Amino acid sequence: MDSPESPTQRDTRDRFITTRDTADEVAATLDLMSLNPQSASPGHTARLAAATGVPLNRRVLAYHEPPPTASSDPLMAQARELVRPLYARAGSAPAGSSGTTGKDRKISTFPYKILDAPGMLDDFYLNLISWGSQNVVAIALGSSAYIWKADTGEVVLVSEGPEDSYISSLDFSNDGQFLGIGYPSGTVELWDVEAQSKLRTMTGHSAQVGCLSWYAHLLSSGCQDGSIWHHDVRVARHKVMELLGHQGEVCGLKWRPDGELLASGGNDNVLNVWDGRIGDVGTPSSSARSAARWTKRNHTAAVKAVAWCPWQPALLASGGGTSDATVHIWNTTTGARLHSLVTPAQISSIQWSPHRKEFMTTHGYPTNAIMVHSYPSMEKVAEIRDAHDSRVLFSALAPNGELVCTAAGDENLKFWKIWEAPKVKKGKDAKDSTSLGRTNSGILSIR
Repeated sequence: MDSPESPTQRDTRDRFITTRDTADEVAATLDLMSLNPQSASPGHTARLAAATGVPLNRRVLAYHEPPPTASSDPLMAQARELVRPLYARAGSAPAGSSGTTGKDRKISTFPYKILDAPGMLDDFYLNLISWGSQNVVAIALGSSAYIWKADTGEVVLVSEGPEDSYISSLDFSNDGQFLGIGYPSGTVELWDVEAQSKLRTMTGHSAQVGCLSWYAHLLSSGCQDGSIWHHDVRVARHKVMELLGHQGEVCGLKWRPDGELLASGGNDNVLNVWDGRIGDVGTPSSSARSAARWTKRNHTAAVKAVAWCPWQPALLASGGGTSDATVHIWNTTTGARLHSLVTPAQISSIQWSPHRKEFMTTHGYPTNAIMVHSYPSMEKVAEIRDAHDSRVLFSALAPNGELVCTAAGDENLKFWKIWEAPKVKKGKDAKDSTSLGRTNSGILSIR
């Protein structure tokens, strides 16, 4: 039986300030901070001291003379301001904060509206949304094509394809009355939007049709085999021209609004600018063409993003994929490259503002961002990081030039108010050009 001992003394020391002696109030040494000083080996204590940078038997908190004051030399202050951008981290705008270029320029980083889009394919090489001139958004979800009427919020199923297939591209005609739809089989369909009826099926491509673009009665299609076809939708023999200038899949295609030029980008890292004239239907000159007006090989990744400037028709913007992530601005009259801008991530689309000298880019990993840039300075106006939970794959500009719709692999369709249209006086019956359905709150579903 153990002999009785004096009761154990309670440790009244503070957990952080191990002694209450007023003379040594901040002298917390390593041996006093140890929970069990007797069991701590000198070697272990020395290693701890070396790792933490705290000298043995010295104060943890010590008093030092204040640092010298900064130089008041105005030349030094000016030099610091000049080199400050060199130390700024690229893409340092925090998510959820508005980007600004001045006191009167502000872009909201919260979407104007969100639509649920179940079945949206996460494929960089497809083109699955289009915003028509009738203020109607078309979106492909799996094998089905839907339209969403921005004025009323009504969702309409336009077409249903085979269950074992999917839609690889779609685009509205210039008047917004017809919708072109491309499939992996190489088939291109023409649909009447208002009647939700198929008008015709145009076959001939040997592989997937990943992009479409309209000019008047011509529907151009870009194929996985590198070819581009012009379809005249008015005639039975619809193929009136074939353009052969890509060695890889054509993933970007855009007519200039006046129909004089057509821009195409491919998975072969090539940007081509084609003469828009096709000659008379059925003549030898309209069979095939292998020489583009301009061929540019400056990109080092797939060129999907191509966009014509609305207020300077000669300007063309192109953007490269992951290993390139660069925007080039071209003068298509002379073929000269005017500007280049390296961005933080893969570029999936470009939109020019019709009201400001600015353009917008959408991005994939790692930023999943929307960026707005000024022209011709190429300076960043604003950035919305993590605009989607997945890479931003597609974008479309509203007819009024204010709103931009983006879609991503997170199966969401988001609307952003990027620009302001010029103010106009409205009559009693005038509609609000920014109206999107009956409400701007909540998340609605396409299906």
